[in-house]
Amino acid sequence: MSYKQFIYWWQKSLPPILVRVAVRAVVIICLTVGVLGILGSTASMSNAQLVSTTKGIQDKQTPLKSTALNATVYHSPDCNCCGGWIDHLKAQGFQITDFSTPDIETVKQKYNVPDNLSSCHTAIVNGYVIEGHVPADDIKRLLQEKPNVAGLSVPQMPVGTPGMEMGDRKDPFSVLSFNHKDSVAVFNKYPSS
Repeated sequence: MSYKQFIYWWQKSLPPILVRVAVRAVVIICLTVGVLGILGSTASMSNAQLVSTTKGIQDKQTPLKSTALNATVYHSPDCNCCGGWIDHLKAQGFQITDFSTPDIETVKQKYNVPDNLSSCHTAIVNGYVIEGHVPADDIKRLLQEKPNVAGLSVPQMPVGTPGMEMGDRKDPFSVLSFNHKDSVAVFNKYPSS
């Protein structure tokens, strides 16, 4: 049984409240172990090392530091891959507002997502429409460059995109930019592996 199959079975087999409780328990345990690991560490750090480390972090900051990375994600309650994509965004520093809706098509219509660019979930990030399994780096690039587009899309659900991982398999896919005048362009391309 693959990881995705196990998660799907787990979500369908256990009542949603038990899943939430189990996930929260795992997060609390991980955080506790992490904090205890830091507090219990015998390695000392001088003030000079601390200042040097902080300066190194400050030197690597990107212009996105001033831009809030907030995403409102709309998805069907029946879709299991959307959670993987949301986890991908969270790992990349995005703050997520998650809306599960049985009427995802109405959301797509509201934000004028072209039918041929449709996928399983729709997100709004700083006014841009993000459709499907768009990698976080492409969303960050969009926010930095601020092109005059409505948003980005990875149509359908290619294997290997964030949230659609299946081992080492990775289908080639393109991230497309689109506007509300039916203009579509390639924003980024990813090869197969």
